[in-house]
Amino acid sequence: MWGNATPATIASRFARLVEQLGGDTAAAKAMGQQRDLLAAVDARAPATLNQVADHVGRGAPAVSRAIDALVRQGLVERQADPENRRRLQLRLTDEGRRLMQQPAAADGSLQGRLAKLASSELRALERGIEILERLPR
Repeated sequence: MWGNATPATIASRFARLVEQLGGDTAAAKAMGQQRDLLAAVDARAPATLNQVADHVGRGAPAVSRAIDALVRQGLVERQADPENRRRLQLRLTDEGRRLMQQPAAADGSLQGRLAKLASSELRALERGIEILERLPR
């Protein structure tokens, strides 16, 4: 197809590609937020909910719901604080630690897939993006 591509065929192929690659944006964002929470729990273990919320810059109710999901997934454990039974201590489980030891790109996101390309391929993609960014609106 080199040399005889029309704007219509390029636009069509590009639209399909954006649809395929952009489909994991929400999943990649969720994975990133999950990793941020796990990192905050790990850095402050035994962490409190408020410490984690402060670290990630989100409200305690939202963080509480997210931690509930991480507990259900077996990535975080909650225990009563021996000095204050009304406060919970948060720690990573073995599974949570294993997940944090994996490179972030292991989640199958677009960034992870791009990380597998050669530097020459990344430069070619960057050049193509630069050209697309210059297109008149």
